[in-house]
Amino acid sequence: MIVELNISNFAIIDNLKINFTEGFNVITGETGAGKSIIAEGISMILGGRANKNLVKTGKDKAILEGLFYLEEPDSINKILDDFGIDRDESNYLLISREIFSEGGSVSRINGRTVTLTMLNKITSTLVDVHGQHEHQSLLDVNNHIKLVDSFGDDKLKDLLEQIKKKYKELMIEKKKLQELSMNSLERDREIDLLQYQLDEIDNANLLDLDEETISKEYIKMNNIKDIGCKLAEVSNILDNEAYHGFSLIDGVNRCVAILTEITEFDDRIKQYNKIIEDIGFDLQELSRDIKNYLDNIVIDEEKLEFLEGKLDMINSLKKKYGNTVKDILKYREYVSNRLETLINNEQEIKKSNEKIKTIEVELYNYCTKLTEMRKNISKEIEASVTKELHELNVPNAIFKINFDRLEYFSPNGWDRVEFLISTNKGEPLKPLSKIVSGGEMSRIMLAFKTILANYDNISCLIFDEIDAGISGRTAQIVGEKIKMLSNNHQIICISHLPQIAALADTHFIIEKDFVNDNTITKVRRLNEQERIEELSRLLGGVDLTNITKLHAKEMLEMSRMLKKK
Repeated sequence: MIVELNISNFAIIDNLKINFTEGFNVITGETGAGKSIIAEGISMILGGRANKNLVKTGKDKAILEGLFYLEEPDSINKILDDFGIDRDESNYLLISREIFSEGGSVSRINGRTVTLTMLNKITSTLVDVHGQHEHQSLLDVNNHIKLVDSFGDDKLKDLLEQIKKKYKELMIEKKKLQELSMNSLERDREIDLLQYQLDEIDNANLLDLDEETISKEYIKMNNIKDIGCKLAEVSNILDNEAYHGFSLIDGVNRCVAILTEITEFDDRIKQYNKIIEDIGFDLQELSRDIKNYLDNIVIDEEKLEFLEGKLDMINSLKKKYGNTVKDILKYREYVSNRLETLINNEQEIKKSNEKIKTIEVELYNYCTKLTEMRKNISKEIEASVTKELHELNVPNAIFKINFDRLEYFSPNGWDRVEFLISTNKGEPLKPLSKIVSGGEMSRIMLAFKTILANYDNISCLIFDEIDAGISGRTAQIVGEKIKMLSNNHQIICISHLPQIAALADTHFIIEKDFVNDNTITKVRRLNEQERIEELSRLLGGVDLTNITKLHAKEMLEMSRMLKKK
């Protein structure tokens, strides 16, 4: 249930706080005061689509926060654990959402930032918000099958998942068959292209090539002249063979000769001499290696041209078939498999047709079973909705669910489901959209909500203007039905009818005020006398007479008697 609601900078709401109670909560107020904005705000908290236009003018963001008490916390706690969200030991759940004026929103659960997908998974069993737009959804035949399935158990849901999975397999295989069944001219063209690509890649012998080694060898060969000049200069510095020249090796040898004359006087000098002798040997060996390297330098223009050709070929293949040699070889594998498929086209078509038949047989069995389950559920729904409509002052209503079989499979099976109704004696059954008035539609939706409330275990139901199109005795009956629901659910009802408002356990009023030329919406809980005043306004409009107030007081007393009963 919703314990507390806080809204800031949302639409015409500046700052608003409501502490809801158990049982039946009602919110009334003048038209345009912002009653439906509260339902909209709760929808946003629960993960509804954020609308930046609802941020109060001049504000950077709207903040919406709901505190929920989990009466049966096990299922929610399991999801919280899966997402790594901290639980509250007292079974409270805090959900907040910030909607920014520049677009976007941030949602948090118990202080942890979550995605909308995570938020919707957690809130799907917390609250059911029923607004006027749902009347239109009930008129859409495409929603009827979804509504029937919502009454199904886990077996039905599992079967639907299997059908969706098999349907996806069927679509993939049919697409494959379509590709296989292309005309012979297109197939021959593709075979020629693929064969050319395969030959081009194979002729490059990429498996025998080491691109890195070839690249290094090419760079060396392309700079061989510069290498020779620089090494010759280094060799000359190490060991200058000119008569008057000086080299590093000569200098080191001279150092050794000098130190040899004084080594007997100090052991440290002997160590210096040993180090310089080793350096001299290393330099002589290095000089020999460099001279040997220089003696073997060959400027091979043919090899350079060969290496350049190999690199050009690899780069050309990269442009066509992949960014790396590995990518090219992967593409070669695809080409080879596709080519084999096209060459063996007739055999592949036969295999694909056989697979499609197998999947369709499985789908046939699944769909047959699903239709049977849906029809069994529909019988219960028909009886329950008809009974609820009778109780909601549509005494001659007959509600039926019609099944037609589609000529094709779909992700939801092969059923086309449509709701039919007759509201008067002697009238034939017709689609809802053909005969139902606004008041009747409100009652049909309430009938569904009443039945669904016993299936989905949602503890809080919100009704936004569900009383549209009804009045008088019918309004009283609808109010009593909502009151009965509040015995097992928390109800938050936004209404303009005194018959419904009088039956509430807790009555809130929403009012508009003007502060510094700004419109501000406030909500407050009414005491006994204030309830009489508000019910009088709902009964009689602007001019409140003593008779109207007596009528309002009488309505409250009658509602107390009904509660006791």
